[in-house]
Amino acid sequence: MNTVFLIIVAAAFVFAGGRQLAGGPHTGDTTPIEEVSRAVVDSAGGAVELAIGLIGVMTLFLGLMKVAEKGGLLNVISRLLRPVMIRLFPEVPPDHPAMGAMILNMSANALGLGNAATPFGIRAMQELDKLNTRKGTATNSMALFLAINTSSITFLPTGVIALRASAGSADPAGILPTTLFATLGSTIVGVLAAKLYQRFSSPAPAEYPVSQETEEEKTEEVQDSGEDGEQEEMIAGASQGYPMWVSLTALFCVVAIIPLAVIYGEVISPWIIPGLVTGFLVYGVIRRVRIYEVFVEGAKEGFQVAVKIIPYLVAILVAVGMFRASGALETMVSLLGPWTSQIGLPAEALPMAILRPLSGSGAYGVLASIINDPAVGPDSFVGYLVSTLQGSTETTFYVLAVYFGAIQVRRIRHTMAAALTADAAGIIFAVLACTMFLG
Repeated sequence: MNTVFLIIVAAAFVFAGGRQLAGGPHTGDTTPIEEVSRAVVDSAGGAVELAIGLIGVMTLFLGLMKVAEKGGLLNVISRLLRPVMIRLFPEVPPDHPAMGAMILNMSANALGLGNAATPFGIRAMQELDKLNTRKGTATNSMALFLAINTSSITFLPTGVIALRASAGSADPAGILPTTLFATLGSTIVGVLAAKLYQRFSSPAPAEYPVSQETEEEKTEEVQDSGEDGEQEEMIAGASQGYPMWVSLTALFCVVAIIPLAVIYGEVISPWIIPGLVTGFLVYGVIRRVRIYEVFVEGAKEGFQVAVKIIPYLVAILVAVGMFRASGALETMVSLLGPWTSQIGLPAEALPMAILRPLSGSGAYGVLASIINDPAVGPDSFVGYLVSTLQGSTETTFYVLAVYFGAIQVRRIRHTMAAALTADAAGIIFAVLACTMFLG
């Protein structure tokens, strides 16, 4: 992100400086450099205002998600995924802790719980590394897990919904069907790519099931090292799945949501947010969760998240504001627009598509900049597209760095190729989804 930030700021400065020295067009009595100076101040103030407006919606959704998490919704999804996971990862013993940790990671991603997904993802990589006979080299299971992780199916992109609401969207949750469609497509492509690329990659390290005695010893070591007991219990619970027919039925219902949303989208959309609020609270009551106390606990986390992103928003919005005020963005749009528009990708959305795999906070800032632009807005085609892009892929390079760094893997083999293929598929499916929904 350091390089991206510097490139955007430097390009804006050089472009504006070049226009001024060349006697380029001015806006009234304002020179290009003066426009960039004004954009720096205005963008910094706007970033703080945006974060403040985001606090309320963010606390609401994270409070609701905490109720669902405490009620065991994460484990329900995990048990639905397990029969499929066993077939996707034949090298991993079905009862190995790696399987439970991977399932919980994907379940958390599906619910938009990024903070909960990361610890489970790191734990999954650590457990997979215990099956690795060649330390420092990624196994096929690691590559496939990270390809799925960067494109995992998302049911509830809470952060994007919150940002759209703060931007004044008439239908903040309108991206649910487009995000589901895009992530479903990108995940399928990611799985196929990982399975295909492993045939042409360097030989994979062997992955062997461990004996029961060895696994018990490792479990004791983890417990002795102070590992959180609640996480251990969740991982153990995720190792018990529903029958295959139950999982397939649930998958069919998920896929069926997409055509229903296309046909009845205008009727369903107004019900989504009230339905989510009521549904999560009723689910919490049924599961005997103290919904008020747990909601407040999650809401506190939402408040902290909204405050913590202020520096990131200031940085990226200032950079984007400078880039736009310098005229560089307008030039890029005019050059690339005729080409990308032919495949349904407006040039205005290109910065988002390019930045998303590189930096989550940077892409979040670009999303905020685009949907808060009065000329675009959150409910335009571009607004829906960039919102779907943000909710449909993960920050690929961040995931690779953190997860492989946790187990000190340096030879990642075909992992990056599979993850970037999934990212590209996510862009294509996002364009298709928004085209189908918005015409």
